[in-house]
Amino acid sequence: MSEIKLPAERRTAFGKGAARKIRRDHKIPAVLYGHGTDPVHITLPGHETQMALKTANALLSIDLEGTAQLALAKDVQRDPIKPIIEHIDLVIVRKGEKVTVDVQVHVEGDAAPDTIVTVESQTVELLVEATNIPANVVVNVEGLEAGSQIHAGAIELPAGAELASDPDTLVVNVSATMSQAELDAELGEGEAVEEAPLIEAE
Repeated sequence: MSEIKLPAERRTAFGKGAARKIRRDHKIPAVLYGHGTDPVHITLPGHETQMALKTANALLSIDLEGTAQLALAKDVQRDPIKPIIEHIDLVIVRKGEKVTVDVQVHVEGDAAPDTIVTVESQTVELLVEATNIPANVVVNVEGLEAGSQIHAGAIELPAGAELASDPDTLVVNVSATMSQAELDAELGEGEAVEEAPLIEAE
């Protein structure tokens, strides 16, 4: 994954009022920490940062006062109503260092006819190099019959990645579709229960 460069400014004003002013200026308050360093409070450009964070586990190159620092977004606080980011916690990473991240599950292929493929876990946790985080892990369901299950431990991982999730975690489940007759039967049973007369105790 290539680095996404973001210019940063050191932040000296704190508190809710200062944070609101930063956001009014279309910037995002953030804190950069890790590797035993003191936390550094910064502001990031709003639009560029929002676009960068559309990529899961984006590797950010934070340029602060002429010095670039690689970082990952550890916690992103979003406004519950407006489409804006309120604050970001950034953790410093080094080239060659391994980090634990949640990686999206991507399903490929077509299971056997009359089956439904359900993704039970949208992500799996991997231990990977900070500068080589995969965009996703691929799970192939081609031709799988009803009753098939794929657990985390059975997924083929990208080169250099290690599984950090429980290997017994169910990731993909393949089940049989219900026929129209079965659906009608279930619906009929439900209606029968609803229409059953109530017997009042005397």
